[in-house]
Amino acid sequence: MDEYEKLLGEAEVPQDFVWLLKYLFTKILDGRNAYLADGIKQALGNESRSFHAYAAATVKTGVWN
Repeated sequence: MDEYEKLLGEAEVPQDFVWLLKYLFTKILDGRNAYLADGIKQALGNESRSFHAYAAATVKTGVWN
């Protein structure tokens, strides 16, 4: 992360963006969001699924053609 931050500085990326990118890559994308929670099942009574699974199933319906 230190090397990435240094490269961003060398590329003259504004410090606000450097801070945001560092925050995203160290806090938000640390794996805590890598699993599916049961909020959908609790709210709607349906099993949750990944976006990939949703998109693959929806493509088969032809709705996006």
